[in-house]
Amino acid sequence: MTASRPISLRTIGILGGMSDQAAAEYYRLINQAVNQRLGGWDIAETVIVGVNFGNIEHFIRNQMWIEAGVYLSEKAQAVERAGADLLICASNTMHCVADKFTELIKIPFLHIADPTGEAIRRAGLKKVAFLGTKPTMSMKYWPDYYQEKHGVQVVAPSAPIQQRLHQIIFDELVRGVVRAESKTFYLEACERLRRDGAEGVILGCTEIFLLLRQPDMPDFPMFNTTALHVEATVEAALTP
Repeated sequence: MTASRPISLRTIGILGGMSDQAAAEYYRLINQAVNQRLGGWDIAETVIVGVNFGNIEHFIRNQMWIEAGVYLSEKAQAVERAGADLLICASNTMHCVADKFTELIKIPFLHIADPTGEAIRRAGLKKVAFLGTKPTMSMKYWPDYYQEKHGVQVVAPSAPIQQRLHQIIFDELVRGVVRAESKTFYLEACERLRRDGAEGVILGCTEIFLLLRQPDMPDFPMFNTTALHVEATVEAALTP
C-alpha cells in the first residue's frame, strides 16, 4: 500500500557549525539512516541552525563558558521557533553548557553522552579512555557525567598529549584536513591509555571519526559519539 503523503516525521533540530565538518556529517548520516529505514526517496525533516565557529573557538580558547551558554541559548531557541520537535548539539565540547542553552526551550534535548554511555555498558566495559578537545579531556564534566549517569569510569591522556590532540582537532580536522602523522599520534595515545588500563576509547569530539575508525585498532573498542548520537536521534525522530 502506498503511504499517504506527506508522511509525518518528527523534525530534528540540529545546533551545528561546531564545526561545519561535523554539522555536514550529521546531516548526511541522519538522512542516510532515515532513508535506510523508510526507503524510496525519504529522508529526515530537519532544522539546522549553524553558529559561527569563530565565536565558539574564541569562547573555548578563553574559557568563556557563561558567554558560550548564552550565545547557544539564543540559537537553541531559534531551532525551536523554526519548528523542531527535538534538539541535538553537534559538538561534544559545547555539551558542557547544555544546561544553560536548553533551559529556555521546551522540546526534548538528546544528550550525546547517553547513547555513548549505553553502548559502553552494552559492551560490558567499565573503564574507557576519552579523546577530544582539551576542555573535554581536562574538565570534570565528562568523567562525572559518564560515572553518574552510566557507571563508566573515564580517563584522559596526560596534559602534553591533550594539547597535541586538541591542536590536531582545531588546526586540521575542523578544516577537513586529515594527516597520516596525526592519525599515528592519536593511535599512539590510544595505545598508551590501553596500557594504563583503558578497555576502549570514546571518540569524544564530533570530528575525530574523520581520523580514526574501528579497523585501525580492531581489538580496542572505539565509541564514535557522532555515529551513536545520530543513531539515537533517528530512532527518536521515527518513534511516534
